[in-house]
Amino acid sequence: MRRISTSAMIIGCIALLAGCATTKDKVLPHGDASTLDIWNQQTGGGANAAQATRQLMDARQALRRPLTAEDEAAAPDDNASYTRTAENEIHQLFHRLPNPDMVMYVFPHLAGTHQTPVPGYSTVFPFYERVQYAMPGERTESY
Repeated sequence: MRRISTSAMIIGCIALLAGCATTKDKVLPHGDASTLDIWNQQTGGGANAAQATRQLMDARQALRRPLTAEDEAAAPDDNASYTRTAENEIHQLFHRLPNPDMVMYVFPHLAGTHQTPVPGYSTVFPFYERVQYAMPGERTESY
């Protein structure tokens, strides 16, 4: 194992103590403004609150303007084939993949603590646990 020399230990202690040789006021100088003054200045409150509120309302009004005909024409229509409309609502985009039904016959048996007789019966359950869907265009044959 490597031994640490005494001089390296002394240099490390001096460096550690030098880090503690400063004051809080030197690291975090105080200004003349209080927290409330800084808040009012950054959020538009205080003396110029009416002007800042008016600028904010004007900006919001510009964003709330309705779309014009040229705005609608300039908007890209990349997702038109995936958008639901009254015309394509009856057509499925994601078709279900086949999930065959399995028929199982349960033989007559005795069940429970009182050994109650249960007659034989048939039951149907799907082969796969979950319903699976194909991506658009992945499955073309009808089923």
